[in-house]
Amino acid sequence: MAKLVEYIKKIAELPLKENYSRDELLTKEFLLTKEGRLEVYYCTHNEYINPKAKVFIVGITPGFQQMSKSIAVARSLIEKRKPVTEIPYLSKREARFSGVLRNHIIEMLDDLELQKWLALESCAQLFNEKDNLLHTTSLIPYAVFNNRENYTGHHPKILKNKMLMGFLKSYFEPQACMLQNAIVVPLGKSVEEVMRLYVSEGLLEEKNILFGFPHPSGANGHRLPQFNRNKEKMKNTIKDFFQFEFNNTRC
Repeated sequence: MAKLVEYIKKIAELPLKENYSRDELLTKEFLLTKEGRLEVYYCTHNEYINPKAKVFIVGITPGFQQMSKSIAVARSLIEKRKPVTEIPYLSKREARFSGVLRNHIIEMLDDLELQKWLALESCAQLFNEKDNLLHTTSLIPYAVFNNRENYTGHHPKILKNKMLMGFLKSYFEPQACMLQNAIVVPLGKSVEEVMRLYVSEGLLEEKNILFGFPHPSGANGHRLPQFNRNKEKMKNTIKDFFQFEFNNTRC
């Protein structure tokens, strides 16, 4: 929550509204750092961590839609005089993978029958009343833009950029340590590359990761073919994860 304390006054100065434009948010007031065409901007929702989660969904970076939503939620909470300590969680709950991304994630997780292992009717509940079972984050916690467009994990690759690797070291790695007993859902191949590095370094276990899970963007035309190719393998990963957990808990 340290960063939020730094930015709370700047957020309070924004007009009260449901969505913001790029001109309102991609400003020097919210700019964290930059390197060439890459710019990193503050947003509120990735400062909350749920270390007891059983499902750990990892994206690349918040896109502008998530950034706008999280700051709009924070601005509304400030108006309602909510305690600063509550803002990260409430922003996270509303903004994480909002819109079509969330819908596609839920559809794919339900198709993998994850909800049955969690005793849920649908994985939609993970984003609502059962969010105690869920932690979501991004490899880079704040919104990254390449030439003012959403950064996709390519050009440059995260693992080949010193600035982005700095965020991995300081932000993502501590969370990965906390959530080693959760099943990891990496959203797309760029996230998978980083997960495989951490598997090789012993930070994460391959058997806990749903390799082959597509990026849920509506613009990803390969999403369904990739999902269908890897579906049975991912279902087996989920089955083995929860059976192992059940056996260990029973003992």
